[in-house]
Amino acid sequence: MHYVGILDGSGDVWGVRIPDLAGCHGGGETPDAAIVDAISAMREWAETMLAKGKPLPRARSIAELLNADEIDVGAGESAVMVPLVVDSGRPVKANLSLDAGLLAAIDAEAARRGLTRSAFIASAARDKIESQR
Repeated sequence: MHYVGILDGSGDVWGVRIPDLAGCHGGGETPDAAIVDAISAMREWAETMLAKGKPLPRARSIAELLNADEIDVGAGESAVMVPLVVDSGRPVKANLSLDAGLLAAIDAEAARRGLTRSAFIASAARDKIESQR
């Protein structure tokens, strides 16, 4: 799931607010740092709401936010897509096919970091999803 974030700032002060998640925002010295902080803030915001039994709000589109005057393009604000990955607390098995050499490298790196194969792959997938690249 993705929410639209509103990025603004200059120099070494940047912020991202998530208009669909009241009070949820991130900041940093660069646009990328502000987005990374917003990703973390969104996860915490969502986990808090879900723990309270409250549903997450519907994510509006950029067009909807523009129509609602939530993005001030004239002031230099930009829309950015911010991914939300929330753990459900319910592990499931997945059958993956990987090259044997890649699997050996995964196992070696997971062992070096003191992780299980599953934890390493989950962490790598989360990092890739949240990196916006």
